[in-house]
Amino acid sequence: MFTSVLMIEQPLTTVDVDFVTSLHGDDTVSFVVLMQPRGDQDRLLRAIDDVALGELPEAIREGDEPEGEDALGPAAHALAHSLNALRQKGAKAVGQIVENHPLDKLQSVVDETGADEVIVLTAPHFVEEFFHRDWASRARHKVGVPVLKLFAHNE
Repeated sequence: MFTSVLMIEQPLTTVDVDFVTSLHGDDTVSFVVLMQPRGDQDRLLRAIDDVALGELPEAIREGDEPEGEDALGPAAHALAHSLNALRQKGAKAVGQIVENHPLDKLQSVVDETGADEVIVLTAPHFVEEFFHRDWASRARHKVGVPVLKLFAHNE
């Protein structure tokens, strides 16, 4: 069985689920999903990304997103939705919300599960990617398994 650690920051769309479940053909895949709630720590960078993508209304709404404890409820819902969608496609899937130090948690999950790869599935983060401070770039130097960076779809 092939084990993938899937890092996400929003619920998986149907397109995302179809894509990640088909990456390894007919091989059985098990997913460990790590969901990090969006919070105040990257609000400015998300707003800059929204402006760069021409999504001005989204840039304005960045200040309206829940943060801290208030972000845990939506994150739990997004995680449950994503796990259910993966299971409906026939994949084994477990997951958890990551509140602090996502790369440390990623490292421990890779070690504990013997994961074969990490898939980072996020919206584009141009500023972080330019400076190689995005999750995928940082994870490549930490986890010791291949790291695949994919851009999430919006429905």
